[in-house]
Amino acid sequence: MFARNIVVVGTGYVGLTTGACLASLGHRVLCADIDTAKVEMLRAGDVRISEPGLAELVAEGMAAGRLSFVVGAATALREREPAEVVFLCVPTPMGAGGVADLSAVEAVVEETRDLIPPGCVVVNKSTVPVGTADRTAELLDREDVAVVSNPEFLREGSAVRDFLNPDRIVVGSNSSPDAAERVAALYARLGAPTVLTDAASAEMIKYAANCFLAMKLSYVNALAELCERLDADVADVTEGIGFDKRIGQSFLVPGPGWGGSCLPKDVHALLQVADAADFEFRLLRATIDTNTRQFQRMVEKIRTAVTGRRGGSLTRRRLALFGLTFKAGTDDLRASPALEVAALLKQAGAELVGYDPGLATGGSAPVDPALLTVVDDPYVAAKDADAVVVLTEWPQFRGLDWTRLADAVARPTLVDTRNLLDPAVVRRAGFSWVGVGRAA
Repeated sequence: MFARNIVVVGTGYVGLTTGACLASLGHRVLCADIDTAKVEMLRAGDVRISEPGLAELVAEGMAAGRLSFVVGAATALREREPAEVVFLCVPTPMGAGGVADLSAVEAVVEETRDLIPPGCVVVNKSTVPVGTADRTAELLDREDVAVVSNPEFLREGSAVRDFLNPDRIVVGSNSSPDAAERVAALYARLGAPTVLTDAASAEMIKYAANCFLAMKLSYVNALAELCERLDADVADVTEGIGFDKRIGQSFLVPGPGWGGSCLPKDVHALLQVADAADFEFRLLRATIDTNTRQFQRMVEKIRTAVTGRRGGSLTRRRLALFGLTFKAGTDDLRASPALEVAALLKQAGAELVGYDPGLATGGSAPVDPALLTVVDDPYVAAKDADAVVVLTEWPQFRGLDWTRLADAVARPTLVDTRNLLDPAVVRRAGFSWVGVGRAA
């Protein structure tokens, strides 16, 4: 395998993982970011992103001389000459109306247009709407520079593992099959199936995958509600259908709703793309509506567990929320279902105290204190609570002393929106237990 000179623009979850992993594959990688403080920390080996194995890969890449960091994409292109591949790994957050905000992508292209060497390949790694590769090429206005779409499929909390053990590599190009093959060759050592296609299809693959997962989650949450009404057990139902190879076991666990930094913005972005194409994507719209209803349904479940009535008042009821991040294993609060439920509980008048293992030592994105008080001890959070509510699937919760927690609360009521805990264990400790799609 030939080692390539690579510039990675952006050092967030995707950019830093991409840079460190490509360096581990033998490439020479220079990562650029506009945040001077972040660059200085990375140069010192200080990785603030909570990703298993990422800090070690960064240290190894720097020690081997294959990974370095600079401030600014223009600086990177001046220092890394000639750059053979430039990865754009900048944020594409959800903008007004759900449309993906491409301002960061466009700003980098404008900044580097005249600095990219002839024959270089520009790679859109960020999740971008269909047509962005064409837009990027139009902004570059460089016939001697190819634009390729190479979407990422990384999950927070397992990004390094996902990068180095991919299900597939997707590369799309409209005008240069050779450029697409060069980008695909960067991953040759991984031995993954490779899909070479046009840019629009590559961009669509990323949205199609994430939106399908969101639909699967909305489906299982609706199924859990139906199980409750019919006295069926969703855990047994999902186990039974999960053995069907056409369905599979993943993304069949009910919860308080889906969220995070990817699924919500990607679902809304694809819906906007569909609307622009004059296509009424009813199934995708129902996926969003079902998820919104799930947040509200969790509040109804908590209200009933605490007051004994669906319409009971939560005013001045103290609730201990266990888990605030959007998933276990991260410190990421972006579009967290736990916080969506918390906001509805706050509107209902509840007093909220939260505990999360990912935030106990200081999360990167603090929770608004007007919403709830975050403490670093679950037993403190539970003190005098009218109920404990599990909202994120941290395995550490299974190891808590539930008898001690039962002594700390005002009322030993547990609402487990993730079906994480063994009902028999918490009941023996003195709690009443309420799950999702499970028998009371």
